[in-house]
Amino acid sequence: MRLNQNTVLLGKKVALVPYTAMHVPRYHEWMKSEELQRLTSSEPLTLEQEYAMQYSWQEDADKCTFIVLDAKKWQAQPHPTEESCMVGDVNLFLMDLEDPALGEIEVMIAEPSYRGQGFGTEAALLMMSYGGDTQAGSE
Repeated sequence: MRLNQNTVLLGKKVALVPYTAMHVPRYHEWMKSEELQRLTSSEPLTLEQEYAMQYSWQEDADKCTFIVLDAKKWQAQPHPTEESCMVGDVNLFLMDLEDPALGEIEVMIAEPSYRGQGFGTEAALLMMSYGGDTQAGSE
């Protein structure tokens, strides 16, 4: 979604950054996992298909996708790359463009070592706040 293309949301544990082409290689590696495919009801894609999917999500009016970063690692000095700090993604799907209050949030913590530590919870809460604030601002 173009709406979030320049938006960064920062929490205590996570930073949410727009899903861009630079994130695709790591995302693609995650999605080779049979466990993640099963948990996300996803089919394996080629790298080229993954780039096409990222681009379509970026252009889609009813999806808002952020990559979940480990905020402490990302803010460390010297500043590491976003790709090296990636732990998952969070998506907001607007179910009805006529009713901006209706949506669905999906969170994937792809890095197993980050699961069960509150990263997904904080990502979901940041996305709910962002979605609510964004929709309130568009009314």
